[in-house]
Amino acid sequence: MVQKLSDRLSKAFMFSALNPEEFKIILDAIQKIDKSAGETIINQGDNGDNLYVVEAGQLICTRIEPGTQEQKVLREYVPGEVFGELALLYNAPRAATITAK
Repeated sequence: MVQKLSDRLSKAFMFSALNPEEFKIILDAIQKIDKSAGETIINQGDNGDNLYVVEAGQLICTRIEPGTQEQKVLREYVPGEVFGELALLYNAPRAATITAK
């Protein structure tokens, strides 16, 4: 698991410039969370506090567009993909909601 995670994160642009010691700090800070189908991982508009790597399962990314109450499906995340980095990089609210499928 740790090697897969290390391989995946080392390919992400925001981690590619880190030296091995800095990269280890990131890996050591990672915590596993489990969600069941229908459970929300992040909510649109919340503060960004974590980055997520999908280990197993599928996640649905949805967004309520300004001026509407209609929820639009933007994409589906699968194992190996990373999400949540934009809110961290730009110190901005979450742009979408991510729910376990």
